[in-house]
Amino acid sequence: MSLFPGSLLDALRESPGTAAFEHAGRVVSREESLRLIGRLAAALRDAGLGPGDGLAVRTSVTPEAFAAHIAAHVVGCRVVGVRPGYPAGQLAHVLGMDVGALLVDPQTASPDLLEAAGPIPVLSLGGTGALEARNLLDGPESATLDVTARPGDVALLAFTSGSTGRPKGCAVTYRALSEHWAWQPRSWGPVAAGFAAAFERYLLFGTLASMVVFEFVAPCLLGGGTAVIPADDGRPLFPYAIERYGITGSIVTVPRLGQMLDVLRRDTVDVGSLRALMVSGSPLGPNRLAEAVELLGPVVYNGYGQTEAGSVSMLTPADIAAGRLDSVGRPHPRVEISVRDDAGGEIGQEGNGEIYVRSPYTMSGYWGDPAENDATLRTGGWVRTRDLGHLDRDGYLHLDGRSRDAVMVNAMVVYAGPIERVLAGHPDVAEAYVVGAPDERTGEAVHAFVVPAAGHRPDGAALKEMSAAVQDELGEDSVPQTIRVVPAVPADASGKPDKRALLKVVEPRF
Repeated sequence: MSLFPGSLLDALRESPGTAAFEHAGRVVSREESLRLIGRLAAALRDAGLGPGDGLAVRTSVTPEAFAAHIAAHVVGCRVVGVRPGYPAGQLAHVLGMDVGALLVDPQTASPDLLEAAGPIPVLSLGGTGALEARNLLDGPESATLDVTARPGDVALLAFTSGSTGRPKGCAVTYRALSEHWAWQPRSWGPVAAGFAAAFERYLLFGTLASMVVFEFVAPCLLGGGTAVIPADDGRPLFPYAIERYGITGSIVTVPRLGQMLDVLRRDTVDVGSLRALMVSGSPLGPNRLAEAVELLGPVVYNGYGQTEAGSVSMLTPADIAAGRLDSVGRPHPRVEISVRDDAGGEIGQEGNGEIYVRSPYTMSGYWGDPAENDATLRTGGWVRTRDLGHLDRDGYLHLDGRSRDAVMVNAMVVYAGPIERVLAGHPDVAEAYVVGAPDERTGEAVHAFVVPAAGHRPDGAALKEMSAAVQDELGEDSVPQTIRVVPAVPADASGKPDKRALLKVVEPRF
């Protein structure tokens, strides 16, 4: 098994004349991508970067940016992905993780980023204008592509969402990426191979600093497909870009899926080219999943994973057709799942507890955070996900919420996930979200937000039914003090549901 990114380089060499990327009216072949990676790898070496050196990367999504990421891995750098939207404090935190240089492009070289970088040398892709930076694209082409990465070195720091206020850098080694299912086509089973084939024309958007975005471009390029980078035409990306570019595969968050389905109900958009749409990032309720299949056909996948653990499981269209709408699928090959109690003891089949994951491609730890490592990593290579769930008798994983997503009601821990599951099971509800707010009587109180299912508008009677269902299944403390009907849930910069934004509309009781 070749060391990452060797498998990608091999795949690009196998069909040099085919299109790797489409972007801004141009087609970039696999041969051109290889030459670009070689040129950038040579330029990074000339800039003094090599194995083990930290390179922070904040770029837009372009063929050049992707080539720069891969070139950094060719020379063995530790790529520190800088997400868009970080405030000054988070930028300083991320760039303070032993970074030797910062790579930007003209679109991302913002004053706040450069101020946070301080004395860190800045490298650029393309014209720098007034920016004092070294343009890596000015260098000559390199005749060779020698991978000098070392297996035990950290290949990248992928950051958590920072919902606790400070993003944690998940360190993933070159050895781990080399073992990752997405980057090893020779080990693909039928499901993964079919998934890759459906990514013939893959919609690539977002940020390459996202572990999910970086991971799912792999089946496209390694499977012989083309990554299509869309232009902004002022309309929602989903579904209009699917029609405009003949997209066959993509990934999407739950809020964006809801927006897409809303558009399809009111507008005629041809999405017939679509063969695989992976929904991930947050739990997907069974009603919303059924609605997606009804409007899109048997092309919907549902995935579960974490930045710390990578992709864990996948629910396929065949699973959905068999009626498994309340599951996130079976684990990927070589991924093990253990459900455990509060003391870390394994729970029997179908018992609810915290999900632990072990695989060859989980993180080695949080960068520079021994306290969090002690709380998260366990003997034998197990990683605590802090997600709650259970495995059914057929090995399918079911999610029941977050162990940290809890509300203290009458000094009792009430988890948001089970409440959301009960609410989302009501026929009028497509999505459900729960937050906790201070309350003078109970310490904290549960507040719920529900997005209506297509053609439904929950009335007072329906809301009472929901409250009664929570009461019957979970008890009095779990009953929401309020249930608000909202047309959609706000999303954060990564596209995930933003519960903090929901919390702002709840009035605390003092």
